[in-house]
Amino acid sequence: MPIDVPTLRKAFPTLARELDGQRLVYLDSAASSQTPVAVLDAMDHYYRWSRSNVHRGVYTLAEEATDLYETARTDLARFVDADPRGVVFTKNATEACNLMAYAWVRRNLGPGDVLLTTVMEHHANLVPFQYAAGDLGFEVRHVPITSDGLLDMDAAANLVADGRVRFVAVAHVSNVLGTINDVRGIAQLARAAREDAVVHVDGTQAVPQLPVSFRELGVDAYALTGHKMLGPTGIGALVVRPELLETMQPFLAGGEMIRDVTLDSVTWNEIPHRFEAGTPMIAEAAGLSAAIRFLEELGMDAVRAHEEQLTGRLLEALTSIDGVTVHGPTDLTVRGGAVSFEVAGVHPHDVGAMLSSKGVCVRVGHHCTKPLMRCLGVNATARASAYLYNDTDDLPPLVEGIEAARAFFAR
Repeated sequence: MPIDVPTLRKAFPTLARELDGQRLVYLDSAASSQTPVAVLDAMDHYYRWSRSNVHRGVYTLAEEATDLYETARTDLARFVDADPRGVVFTKNATEACNLMAYAWVRRNLGPGDVLLTTVMEHHANLVPFQYAAGDLGFEVRHVPITSDGLLDMDAAANLVADGRVRFVAVAHVSNVLGTINDVRGIAQLARAAREDAVVHVDGTQAVPQLPVSFRELGVDAYALTGHKMLGPTGIGALVVRPELLETMQPFLAGGEMIRDVTLDSVTWNEIPHRFEAGTPMIAEAAGLSAAIRFLEELGMDAVRAHEEQLTGRLLEALTSIDGVTVHGPTDLTVRGGAVSFEVAGVHPHDVGAMLSSKGVCVRVGHHCTKPLMRCLGVNATARASAYLYNDTDDLPPLVEGIEAARAFFAR
């Protein structure tokens, strides 16, 4: 069933704002989505009525808080089709990627091993592994992209052919190009060359806009974050195959993640709790549950259909403007909602400032993908990213703002 955008927008308080008398047009959901009232209410309810810590108390408030927190785990597992025992809550996807770097990569890779990643990775899915390589001496290889913004799968096959790739880090959807990568195919390539290769995916851009089945992807670990999928900031997750998670050691130690402690030894808690040291993000977990239910009520197939159609219109609108260059695939079946573009003769920051003066919110900069920017031959881009609460009426203000920037700044 198609999404009724005018009705849906009423659920998002921020979208009712006006900026200098102009309607707010929010086109930066690839950075952070807006938050519906249902999420705000869920967090407020915890603070007002069930404020307590989790897992420790036997009184009613503590039991309610624990139930909220653990329900979020089962909700997220259901949403991405995974085992709840493999859902580790983190404060964001960056921490989730670092968890994988410290709990697996640093304990398993060394000289002679290879880690495979790509030139389109967000720094969060690149820097933790570069850092580990510098300390441990393993090699890092990078899959290049084709001229149309897709991963070069022939090059990927060559990079894994010697059987030395033990770990793969790849984005499910690029936050710059919008490319939907064939992560299942990449996993199969890596394991055809080396059966025990571990595949880790940055799913931050995919989970908000695509139906995702962790089991069907056939990967080992999957990082995501709440604030891009209608949820609050301050909570993310690393979803891991329980069999693999059982072999991993925590990198944050302290309360809650232990089974027993003596003055000179420690026994870890069961998974996934051994990876969640200290007081967790309880209110944020309640908010994440509400966000998941909000998305499930819409249906992720409907979200994807809306996003695909609107992204097509967005691409048409941008490419109709003289002097605008759009990066990434034109095939909507392999493209998500983030659309990065340049305006000839105008710095992206000036484009963003002009759009802001007209109530239009876009992202400008290198988008935490400096290696990709160098590959594209640019220092920065502007990025418009539509989501389920956007519609075609958001496109004319974008086009008018870009044209105004060209008229004012271009030389």
